[in-house]
Amino acid sequence: MNITVYLASSEGKDPTLREAVRAFGTWIGESGNALVYGGSKSGLMGVLAESVIEAGGEATGVEPQFFIDAVLQYEGLTRLIATKDMTERKELMIELGDAFIAFPGGTGTLEEIAEIMSKVCLGHLDAPCILYNHNGYYEGLKLQLRTAVEQGLASEDQLSRIHFADSVEEIEEILEKA
Repeated sequence: MNITVYLASSEGKDPTLREAVRAFGTWIGESGNALVYGGSKSGLMGVLAESVIEAGGEATGVEPQFFIDAVLQYEGLTRLIATKDMTERKELMIELGDAFIAFPGGTGTLEEIAEIMSKVCLGHLDAPCILYNHNGYYEGLKLQLRTAVEQGLASEDQLSRIHFADSVEEIEEILEKA
């Protein structure tokens, strides 16, 4: 399974998040699955790629040419795919993925997983959509989605296709059932 992961290109302030990213990357590498991600060597993105590769797995980076020109790509990838821009990058990461996970990240991560959530809820994408709610990071989004259902703006059935996981082990369980 190709697991597309969206996450920050910085490390953030919580060292336990780095540990969780590393543990998940190791699981990807050891489980025979493969990583698809944004291709960066920076921050949590670099930690993820490194842990997948060190565990014997395959990691595909999808990176816009302007990031490659700035030498931001992780050099040890199994495969690096250059795109013309962020839009093409996002489309290709969706095309390559069989499952989609958002670890904590910034606006880019939110934008990318929002598209996956929409496609899954509309039935245009039949794949696991998981938000890693590390230390409550996505509680605000979970509340927003519940409010949408309560106000009749989304259905419970649609939102049941979006998973919030509170641990790396829970992510792994969801993926193993897929």
